[in-house]
Amino acid sequence: MFNIPNKNMKSNSELVAILKEIVSNGSIDASRIKLLSPEEQELIKELKENHLLDEALSFVESMDEEQNWEEFKDRINLKKKTIVIHWKTIFQYAAVFIAMLGLVYVFQYKTAKEATVVIPEDAIQLVLENGDIQVLNPNGSNQIIKKDGTIVASQNENQISYSSNKSMDKLVYNEIKIPYGKTFTVTLSDGTKVSMNAGSSLKYPVQFIKGHNREVVLDGEAFFEVSKDKAHPFIVKTRGVDVRVLGTKFNVSSYKEDADINTVLVEGSVSLSNATMPNEKAILVPGEKGTWNNGQKEIVVEKVDTSFYTQWMTGELVFRKTAFKDIIIKLERCYNVTIDNNKKELLDKKFNGSFNKNVETIDDVLKAMGKIQDFTFKKEGKQIIIN
Repeated sequence: MFNIPNKNMKSNSELVAILKEIVSNGSIDASRIKLLSPEEQELIKELKENHLLDEALSFVESMDEEQNWEEFKDRINLKKKTIVIHWKTIFQYAAVFIAMLGLVYVFQYKTAKEATVVIPEDAIQLVLENGDIQVLNPNGSNQIIKKDGTIVASQNENQISYSSNKSMDKLVYNEIKIPYGKTFTVTLSDGTKVSMNAGSSLKYPVQFIKGHNREVVLDGEAFFEVSKDKAHPFIVKTRGVDVRVLGTKFNVSSYKEDADINTVLVEGSVSLSNATMPNEKAILVPGEKGTWNNGQKEIVVEKVDTSFYTQWMTGELVFRKTAFKDIIIKLERCYNVTIDNNKKELLDKKFNGSFNKNVETIDDVLKAMGKIQDFTFKKEGKQIIIN
């Protein structure tokens, strides 16, 4: 609770003058402060302690004290020199007498600073170098601006491009997080294009620096089209494998929920190394896949149809002798749903099939699979139960 002073308190013009002097000079003669009423002196103290003098000055200069005080006076009974009210009443009557307004402003400012920002789970998040989070609308446009006013990136719908116009002397990182059900494209400052699959995140420098390797950290799946730069190798770090290239096209899949980390080379050449044993390396040529997991001592290389591993970029879901338990994970990721399977005998059943998420809904996919393995399902919002 706070005490609200009576209407004989000094005009706010004198208070504004003192606020201006404190803001301009950083201090004021103590004798000037003593000219204020005790309530006004308490207000000045509150504002200084909360570092809100600038904000309060701007706030007070814009108010109409006489009009608002009369309106406030009509709503409550001024029988005493001091009225005690609760915060709810302050907000209810919008009392704008200067002492009360200053205290309300302090309260609102603190509440706003302490409030937790709630970000939708299906939002594309860009985490800036200072920890601030920007939500990117895949249907909109936006500019990413540093505190000094420098534009470091521009977003246009479902892609964001970083600039290399202004040289930097230290590595500054951003991180982009793609939710289930969405894909996104990031063009890095060197022109490297990264197409990101659903449920993935990428940490990367706002700008690459001369003399340093071009290193990024991937969790999930992405297709890289790396700009050639022999002097600065491009390295993708995952939870177990480092992929090192100079300029090439390849796909990396390293989801936490998957046992394997796969790198599929479409064009160029890449070197794979175990993050814990850098000397354990494998060189891929186009059309090869390198696979590693914690149960293996070396990276296994085999010839593959690379299109099978890159069709996700056009919305394709392709299953070739894929266990239903693995299909569930892919469907949850692709369609942003949760699937509870009550028919456990399905888990190890193998399926072949091809679907396009841009054409077929999750209902279409499950109906088609249900006809093959004789199961039904119930869908409520994002929750799916297989019976």
